Amino acid sequence: MKKVIILGATSAMAMEVQRLLAQRSCELLLVARSPQRLAELQADLTIRGAKQVFTYSADLASVQQHAAIFDYAQRALPGFDTVLLAYGSMLDQSLSHTSVDALLHELQVNYVSATAILTLLAADLERRQTGCIAAITSVAGDRGRRSNYVYGSSKGALSLFLQGMRSRLYPAGVRVITIKPGPTQTPMTDHLANAARFANPEQTAHDIVRALERRSPDVLYTPKVWRYIMGVVRHIPETIFKRLSF
Repeated sequence: MKKVIILGATSAMAMEVQRLLAQRSCELLLVARSPQRLAELQADLTIRGAKQVFTYSADLASVQQHAAIFDYAQRALPGFDTVLLAYGSMLDQSLSHTSVDALLHELQVNYVSATAILTLLAADLERRQTGCIAAITSVAGDRGRRSNYVYGSSKGALSLFLQGMRSRLYPAGVRVITIKPGPTQTPMTDHLANAARFANPEQTAHDIVRALERRSPDVLYTPKVWRYIMGVVRHIPETIFKRLSF
């Protein structure tokens, strides 16, 4: 893990991961929408020890911009060996109950655009028969819950896509890691009830970096307790589950 592309570099989890990677003297390519925030990150990570920090401003939800992102990655960070996808969207689900536009936005950001950009980058790693792809999905994708089934279904679809990609890339020696955080304290979850009790993003970042350093199962639950919690949730009979209000 020497040359890392971060897709969604300004997300709370990504920023914590990048600080740890900088301490390991990695070369980084940060992709996000805000040029100003990218410039601030570039300066901060350079001070923290990153060997080189490149930035590219783009809207990752727009598939039309992906080819240009890929071209820049090949020029700025040739031979990149690691990709971390760390962006997503979680709107108030009540909007999706009546607005098809809100529904399609969640699917576009969390699934369509994510699988599109990963397909481009995976083909390059497969050709070179090396590297690692890691993508942050969510424990919400393990079961369709009343309160967030739109977000959960988009993340669940991404997890299923990664499972298939993992099988496809295994013969080429490319690792694919599905990262499933439990509820974590980030700006995306600030509006949720009990957000103050959610997991610390610093600990989640440590788990992610350990996974990238080849000490990980194919599917990483973080914190680890969520592997067992979701194991129970997945086995609740549907006749009971549909009556639960969470």
